[in-house]
Amino acid sequence: MDMNKRINLELRNKAPEEVTELVLDNCRCVNGEIEGLNDTFKELEYLSMVNVGLSSLARLPSLNKLRKLELSSNNISGGLEVLAEKCPNLTYLNLSGNKIKDLNTVEALMEMKRMRMKKMMKLVYLKDLRKRRRKMRMRMRMNQAQNLEKEKRKWASHT
Repeated sequence: MDMNKRINLELRNKAPEEVTELVLDNCRCVNGEIEGLNDTFKELEYLSMVNVGLSSLARLPSLNKLRKLELSSNNISGGLEVLAEKCPNLTYLNLSGNKIKDLNTVEALMEMKRMRMKKMMKLVYLKDLRKRRRKMRMRMRMNQAQNLEKEKRKWASHT
């Protein structure tokens, strides 16, 4: 089923202005873009688009009341800055199972005031996140060891 048909089905004879939750999981989008979702969904607080084949969020409408967004198991690899602009009140975001390869892509979300980066990072699965964390820990340990050596040399030279 395509996304337009699924939205019409999910409305269940309600006007788009009345809908607060919309679940579009497992429907198909054309060309990897959002379709059928527009600015008339003013009261939308929860939106789920799991496994719909999204590769772009460029056509995401302004959803000022949206708090929770599920985008797992799609083909998104970038363009997350749209979320900061169009969903300013977002507090929960699930991007697991997407094609995000580095942390620079996620940095666009740092502008979101209500999003807690720590909470969001738990939800974002990045292939190399564990490797990067290990590297950061190793660098920190090396810096600590180097600083300790400097202190030892400094004290040794004073005695």
